[in-house]
Amino acid sequence: MLGRSLMLVCRHTVNTSTRQLSVTPAVCKAATATDPIQQLFVDKVRLYGQKSKAAGGKLVDATPEVEAKYAAEIDRVQKQFGAVSGEDFTKFPVFNFQDTELEPVGVTVETKADEVEEVAVEEQEVDNRPFFETS
Repeated sequence: MLGRSLMLVCRHTVNTSTRQLSVTPAVCKAATATDPIQQLFVDKVRLYGQKSKAAGGKLVDATPEVEAKYAAEIDRVQKQFGAVSGEDFTKFPVFNFQDTELEPVGVTVETKADEVEEVAVEEQEVDNRPFFETS
């Protein structure tokens, strides 16, 4: 019984995997060749890449009006945040953190010995009183 079930499962697995492997390349090839939306998207991305290289780092297909608005906005941000005239806000800032000086581990604390002894004596006197004599 178990042998027959195992043979059926193996045969089904082999048939299914053979069908899937033989159909997959044809489906993938047909999908790339017949999808006009995907091809249009790829063409637009390539066209944008060419235009951005031609613009040389500036805005792509920008009119003089758009460039003037961009420059005005950059000036406003520089004034608002107090930027230095030569500083470029379009680049990520560089941070330089410095560690604070740490004190050595063996730091000694100077305390007055008399005060410490007085406090110890007072605590000992309080601890030695019976609970019914506390005021």
